[in-house]
Amino acid sequence: MPLRRLVALVALALLAACAGRPPAPSSPARPARPAPAAPDRDGPEANPPADLHLVPDAQPRIEPVRAGGPNKPYEVLGQWYAPLAGDPPVVERGLASWYGRKFHGRPTASGEPYDMYAMTAAHKTLPLPSYARVRNPANGREVVVRVNDRGPFHSDRIVDLSYTAALKLGLLGGVATVELERITHEAIRTGSWRRPVGDTALAAAPQPIEGGSADPIADIARRVAAEPEPPAAAAGPVASPAAVPPRGFWLQLGAFRQRTGAAELQRQLLAQADWLAPLLAIFDERSLHRVQAGPYASRDEAGQAAERLRPLLAALPAIVERR
Repeated sequence: MPLRRLVALVALALLAACAGRPPAPSSPARPARPAPAAPDRDGPEANPPADLHLVPDAQPRIEPVRAGGPNKPYEVLGQWYAPLAGDPPVVERGLASWYGRKFHGRPTASGEPYDMYAMTAAHKTLPLPSYARVRNPANGREVVVRVNDRGPFHSDRIVDLSYTAALKLGLLGGVATVELERITHEAIRTGSWRRPVGDTALAAAPQPIEGGSADPIADIARRVAAEPEPPAAAAGPVASPAAVPPRGFWLQLGAFRQRTGAAELQRQLLAQADWLAPLLAIFDERSLHRVQAGPYASRDEAGQAAERLRPLLAALPAIVERR
């Protein structure tokens, strides 16, 4: 074969090979990675434990307070603080904040690891450790916390609460006014720190959380559930035609000894579920004011409505048949 023809055939073969080879795929664009959360940002964890509103308050007990360590004068941000000595009674009113995941597991001023899900708090000058009662005057809720840390280092704040303490007080929304009272060793010895049975200050129940936000409907529902029912003989309807509910199946949503509580539950429910407007009623009975929705023609129909209300009340309403 002539050399010229051979070169031409080789060139054609190379061209054919190049034409048959698929082009190299271009590198796909990488999806933008979400910016990581700023390490200095504080707040709740993505999935906090359930039923934190059931965590019991701290139980005061006499603990030794040593003069040094966390109780010696200290400086933060150019400001000196002198912790109180002895067993002083302290009553304050001011702003409260809370701290969460940024400090979770880190040592507190007392050397104990911070647990955002325990009933603890930080204070600038109370002896460490101390116990204190903290009350939210906006809703009447109060908790007892163990003070084992220093802070908050803001001139306008008096206490930094754990996440759970703030949750139970209804303060997760931000800084709010509280009333703080240190529980002295003498009060612990005598038991005088305890609220008398039936004290109205304890009537407010803890506030549950869903997705990091407070739910006032579930709060009221739990307060209702905590109220004991009176004897059956005292629960009959008032002898008044206006107080007699129509026959059918009703959803029991709440029962209060004070009508203002029933009215508040009714208002909260309507604010969250306006479809209840034609169904809600308050029935005044001898010792209770019952909030009910109905009537429904069948138990199945009432059951469907109860399931629809379950997320609002954090519980399944009971079905009551009135004849």
